[in-house]
Amino acid sequence: MAKETVIQGIVVKDGQPVSSGYARLLDDGGDFTAEVPLSATGQFRFFARPGSWTVRALVPGAAGERKVVARQGEPVDAQVEVTAAA
Repeated sequence: MAKETVIQGIVVKDGQPVSSGYARLLDDGGDFTAEVPLSATGQFRFFARPGSWTVRALVPGAAGERKVVARQGEPVDAQVEVTAAA
């Protein structure tokens, strides 16, 4: 059985998918683990070990993050809302 789990989702701004930018995966200590570009429809996918993670979205002029808990065999679907940087 696979030891990895899937963390996937979509990045939105004002309720609409964001088509440019990156999703970054941080471990429970806040350390960088991985980064992927967003798809044209704002989607991302990571393969990670079970545990607590933070998905941080970095898009032009905005950012946001969401904490998730990954469990083996249960894909995590997360929506990350980004807001304009202050």
